[in-house]
Amino acid sequence: MKLLYQTHSPYARKVLVAAHELGMADRLEVVHHETSPTRRNDEVFALNPLGKVPVLIDGGLVLFDSNVICEYLDGLGDPRLIPVGPSSRYRALRLQALAQGIADAGIAVRWEAERRPEALRWPAMREGQLAKIAAACDHLEAELGDGLAPDLGAIALATALSWIEFRRVYAFQAGRPRLAAWYADFSARPSMRATALSGDTRD
Repeated sequence: MKLLYQTHSPYARKVLVAAHELGMADRLEVVHHETSPTRRNDEVFALNPLGKVPVLIDGGLVLFDSNVICEYLDGLGDPRLIPVGPSSRYRALRLQALAQGIADAGIAVRWEAERRPEALRWPAMREGQLAKIAAACDHLEAELGDGLAPDLGAIALATALSWIEFRRVYAFQAGRPRLAAWYADFSARPSMRATALSGDTRD
């Protein structure tokens, strides 16, 4: 299998961490591709009409979107990262959705803080997106309890928070000791250590 990847994408990292947790990272040929809404990558567009990574190629099958790719890999692995039981399954998928929202909001913050030309930046949008991240992190602090199973929801959360930290978008650990402790513990997993974020966006 080939994975079109970007070393500074939270979504691509989620797929690679999942592959490590499933014990199939050695089955992936990982190829870095720079993508940006303002800079077309024709090789990626040829496989994904949205022009984004990650993209997984397995024989004649081409999949894109990190959620879809993770579900596909999960179907090949054992044990599973997406629980089978309805209650735990939907908890994991809901956490994945929350994590994706955090990453989406963080990327929007970065557009308004540094990527968009300064004259076109919208401070109210930046603050609104930061408020979403803060509310999500407050929710997590209240809901963490004894921690999280290392399922796909936890992987999605850890990789989203790692990007927030990597880009210095928001200090999510401040005032949230349980979230900070959980993140530090999960970040020490071999799958996370093997997939550290790196690089700069090229617009």
